[in-house]
Amino acid sequence: MPEVVEKKGKSVEEAIKSALDELECGIEDVVVEVIEEPSKRLLGIIGSKPAVVRVSVVEKPENEALQVVEELLKKMRIEYQIDSVEWDNGVTRINIIGKDMGLLIGRKGETLNALQFLAGLMVNRKREQKMRIVLDVEDYRKKREQSLEALALRLSEKVKQTQKNVIMRPMNPQERRIVHTILQEDPQLITYSMGDEPNRKVVIALKK
Repeated sequence: MPEVVEKKGKSVEEAIKSALDELECGIEDVVVEVIEEPSKRLLGIIGSKPAVVRVSVVEKPENEALQVVEELLKKMRIEYQIDSVEWDNGVTRINIIGKDMGLLIGRKGETLNALQFLAGLMVNRKREQKMRIVLDVEDYRKKREQSLEALALRLSEKVKQTQKNVIMRPMNPQERRIVHTILQEDPQLITYSMGDEPNRKVVIALKK
């Protein structure tokens, strides 16, 4: 499918509609440049001129990320479907469903994390504004996030009650970010990470 087309029409609107029909997209997905305004017949002598527009498809960041992820999944020869693609404030979330999704998740999410890391590298290698990609499989990561948030809140209450720090089990950077985020608004607590990868842990402590 072409990414740029020029179209003529009796009016600018008609020319734009013709371009959108060919590109198979909506007006929100394109940039329109009016090359020539239409002119009417003058005194019945000089012929009228049609409107001419150039319409260019704007590459959405989530589509760019999706293209890279699908390319990687095809190379892995995994049967899959894209359940959802969401874009929010520099983060593209892609949820994948299909057969043998356990293979895609891997042990403790290791395969999924590696695929997510690789997709991020590929997408961002030529981008000035970096994009964060979050890959999920049948909402595995979303459920994991909810479980971690609930655990962090329970442990935060334990810290307040015992007045002692709690050191969580080793987590990957994305999981640690979830804990830091859910507790950052609590005025009584601070969180920080300690140790080296892959055994880096989050510490929940009272503010002094």
